[in-house]
Amino acid sequence: MPSPHPGVILYRYDASPFSVKIDNVLLMKNIPYSTVKVANVLPRPEITEMLGLTYRLIPVLTIGNDIYCDTSLIVAALERRFPTSKGFGTIFPPKKHGGSPDTGLLKAFTRHYADTVLFNWATILLPWNRFPESFLKDRRMIAPNLNVQVMMNSQGKAMNALSAHLTLINEQLQDGREWLFDTELASLADIGIHFTYDWLRGFPNTRYLFDDEKFPHAMRWLNRLSKFIQTTRKDFPTPIALAGPDAANAIANSPHEPYDVVGFDTAEATRVNVFKGQMIDVVPDESGHQFATTGKLVAFNQEEIVIETKGVISGAIFRCHFPRIGFTPSPKKIQKHKL
Repeated sequence: MPSPHPGVILYRYDASPFSVKIDNVLLMKNIPYSTVKVANVLPRPEITEMLGLTYRLIPVLTIGNDIYCDTSLIVAALERRFPTSKGFGTIFPPKKHGGSPDTGLLKAFTRHYADTVLFNWATILLPWNRFPESFLKDRRMIAPNLNVQVMMNSQGKAMNALSAHLTLINEQLQDGREWLFDTELASLADIGIHFTYDWLRGFPNTRYLFDDEKFPHAMRWLNRLSKFIQTTRKDFPTPIALAGPDAANAIANSPHEPYDVVGFDTAEATRVNVFKGQMIDVVPDESGHQFATTGKLVAFNQEEIVIETKGVISGAIFRCHFPRIGFTPSPKKIQKHKL
């Protein structure tokens, strides 16, 4: 196994399917890591106060002093910073019959299909009528129109959609291929589809969805990847659990990746009216300015935005990375005070 990287920390909670997705990526890339357990609802002082990060979604992953938000960017950063040339695994394996991996297609497929279309249908099948009001109030911060009765009444429609999507997966595998994109090993696409359907298998109302006769190829694929993950995990070191203050201190005292690795694309930045060294807000497209993270813009390329943030408690400086897709940078809004 490659030597542990000093500072790979995953902020997660157990019921988060996207946390499990990143667990599986780290496992398949053979990257040892530590974890910080956070609440499934706000507040999360381990992130907001200790890291100065107001981004609300989980998981968040750190590599040294670099903090990565959104699983699409987390995956890309792990693949780039832990390459096969240094003894790590890959989630972009070559095709079985030759040819380089379709990295752009795999990323787009996962980001715009598996993580959104497919996962959004799956969330409807949650037992919304049994969640406490505190949980519903938290989720309404990003989905103000969330209505429990509407969600419960939509479960039949969601099951129908998930069955139709499983039909497509079964069709993709009907030629006998082992993995979705006919790669030598499971790829990001396999992990991206698997984590949603594997999560759904734990729901009491979904057992009729997983029909071996209707979806023989898809079910064999799903079981194959589940078994591979379970077997691989037996030889993988158990992640070390860290308390929030200990993790924040370790991150604060770790080096960050040089800014010139990401670089600064002035032409790209100019399009959105931001410039290097400026205080900006990075706004999630899905939840708006309410959960913007403010910091000094230090790097900007075609894939990511990097800002410096400051821990509320310690005053330490952190480097926060956001993907370009799904996030919009804008000059920091200055509040005007009346005299």
